[in-house]
Amino acid sequence: MNDAVLEPNTQDIVVDEVFPHTPEAIWRTLTTASLMGRWLMMPAGFEPVEGKHFTYQTTPAGAWDGTIHCQVLEVKPYERLAYAWKGGHAKNVGYGSQLDTVVTFILSKVEAGTRLRLVHSGFVVPKNDTAFNKMSEGWKKVVQNIGAIVDGKD
Repeated sequence: MNDAVLEPNTQDIVVDEVFPHTPEAIWRTLTTASLMGRWLMMPAGFEPVEGKHFTYQTTPAGAWDGTIHCQVLEVKPYERLAYAWKGGHAKNVGYGSQLDTVVTFILSKVEAGTRLRLVHSGFVVPKNDTAFNKMSEGWKKVVQNIGAIVDGKD
């Protein structure tokens, strides 16, 4: 008998962009709450400290109040920031379905500046398909917003 636990099929969102800025400039934009509010949503209680809990607030849906619960999982200044991203409600289908994922920002110095790789991982198929599709497009815009803020265009 096979006692292995079957893991759900998951998919990840990956956005990879090179910016003509230092890792320090990109890092500041990723880890300063007031700047985060300009490229994504204003976080409540965010600090780039492992173990720190914080939240984002978005549009409620069905049984979900719109709160995204996050916890900082990893902080390597100028290199890597990862946090848990949990939201939704088990009773919801489509937008607002239960989500238990991880957002990771990876910075690496390249000749042209800094490569920013965003990986939002753990979208369960098919339960999280609506969130995956919506956020796939959303994260592309968010990464561009990060660049605009560093450029001083936002």
